[in-house]
Amino acid sequence: MKEDIKKYQDEIAFLRQEVERLKDELVRMVSRNLDLSERLEWDVELRRRTEVAREIMEGHVERQRNADLRDDGQLMALIEMRIEKERPHLRPDFDARALAEMLGVSQARLAQLFRKQTIHRTPEAYIDNLRTLAALRLLREKPNYTIAVIAEEAGFSNVRTLQRRIQDAIGMSPVDYRLMLTRDL
Repeated sequence: MKEDIKKYQDEIAFLRQEVERLKDELVRMVSRNLDLSERLEWDVELRRRTEVAREIMEGHVERQRNADLRDDGQLMALIEMRIEKERPHLRPDFDARALAEMLGVSQARLAQLFRKQTIHRTPEAYIDNLRTLAALRLLREKPNYTIAVIAEEAGFSNVRTLQRRIQDAIGMSPVDYRLMLTRDL
């Protein structure tokens, strides 16, 4: 029996040593995990900063390229090409600031261009004209659309603005314009 007790005491001592060794190993592993976690966070942050820097550089290059378009005709051609391709004027939040950003030019450069080169005295007037033309096309092509849907589809923020723009452009309301189109059929 003394042998069994001695055996159990040796086994308990061995197990205590093993528990201590495992605790030490656990502390080392937790410490290593924390270190790796910090490194990973640093790496992710570095990658995020690199991506932001790349976006800034690309934007700067685009602005620089477009800033070089000192020729008003080239810049107008760029505007028309981007408007036709991307159709941003169909979004109600698209304005002169967004147009300048899209082109990578300053708002002052854009305003100067419109004063000198177009029948539209301002970028805002140009955008309103694009929306009005889109609304007139929709009134012709989509007779089942409501005026509210046409206003939304053409990029107007509300129906009243659409009605004023159509009235100013053709001298009649959208409803009267639509009636005129159906009378001619």
